[in-house]
Amino acid sequence: MLRELTLNPRAVAPRRDIAMPPAAESVHLVLGGIACRYKILLDGTRRIVSYLLPGDLCDVHASASGAADWSIGTLTPCAIADIPRERLAELARAHPGIDRALRWITLTELSTAREWLANDSRPADRRIAHLFCELLVRLQAVDLAGDSSIDLRLSQVDLADTAGISFVHVNRVLQSLRASGLIVSGKHVLTVPDVARLRAFAEFDPGYLHLAG
Repeated sequence: MLRELTLNPRAVAPRRDIAMPPAAESVHLVLGGIACRYKILLDGTRRIVSYLLPGDLCDVHASASGAADWSIGTLTPCAIADIPRERLAELARAHPGIDRALRWITLTELSTAREWLANDSRPADRRIAHLFCELLVRLQAVDLAGDSSIDLRLSQVDLADTAGISFVHVNRVLQSLRASGLIVSGKHVLTVPDVARLRAFAEFDPGYLHLAG
């Protein structure tokens, strides 16, 4: 039943909107690439508030009015399946397993949002290290990362908009992480020589992602 909903994905180029408020007739499933939820602030700057990876549903828990209050855009080339919200609701009513999974998604997103809020209080180097730890764990969960490396096509501007710091500051942070031996970055590949050490530095505990069991 779920496969039938994803038979005709659309290709979306990087830096394109998948959905913008207030429309929320469809739930968007990321099948490939990295997307994000973001807000444009009054001064015109963008703030990324979460990442959407392959297997993630966007806006499954839109507000009671049916409207989303953020934009969803691609950061890399993406494959997106658009699922009518009512069709997904019908499946949830007919299949308790799907209903439980959708509620689990909502609870996990809330838990992740709280962790991102706490992460904002950390210094910038630990904030970005925490993001790298999260991406490694989440991509490993969908078999898209090795034990210590990920294909990471995010720009430094994306990282700046995620961490809420300037592009120049991101550049300095990455240089510092590399100099400390915490990361090794090549063309589109991020390698973590010692995962446990990076986790300790970032104060990262993957429990908030609820991936175990």
